[in-house]
Amino acid sequence: MARVIAERSDAIAPLAEVFREYGYEGASLALIGKATGLGKGSLYHFFPEGKEEMVRAVLAEIEQWFEDAVYAPLRNGSDANAAIDAMLDAVMDYFKSGQRVCLVGALAVGNTRDRFSQAIQGYFASWVDALQSALIRQGQNDSLARILSEDAVLSIQGAIVLSRALDDPAVFQRAIDQLRRRLLERRI
Repeated sequence: MARVIAERSDAIAPLAEVFREYGYEGASLALIGKATGLGKGSLYHFFPEGKEEMVRAVLAEIEQWFEDAVYAPLRNGSDANAAIDAMLDAVMDYFKSGQRVCLVGALAVGNTRDRFSQAIQGYFASWVDALQSALIRQGQNDSLARILSEDAVLSIQGAIVLSRALDDPAVFQRAIDQLRRRLLERRI
């Protein structure tokens, strides 16, 4: 049965998948309409500013998911190791073992980067900062915690690209396993 779009929030998940698959420029209103089941009039009713507003709504949804599932537990969890472990599990699920494009990462390297720069910078900075705070609670000094947190986010993002390029989810799994050893067991 087709999903019924009764309100703006119902359109976010299908919009995200269209932008992940086709990018900002490639996501035509026809593709968006097909994915959401909405006609042009309904799309503009929910998103009067068009595709840019749609992407901003998707980015806000992504930001909220990461805030709830990743950043807040890393910043506030009493057990830093448990929070880091949960982060790695959450990104495995969210990025579907590396087979789901990171829309924020794709926008960061695309021609529309400047249009969404605040959301893109916020996503990556929040992730690095939250992980750094967990690593500091774990006992790392500030500068090493910063390097490790930047390296972890870099590893996850790179693993998504390589896993998708090779069509091999095992690449992403290995990267997550290596991060788990590096961040939790302090082994390279």
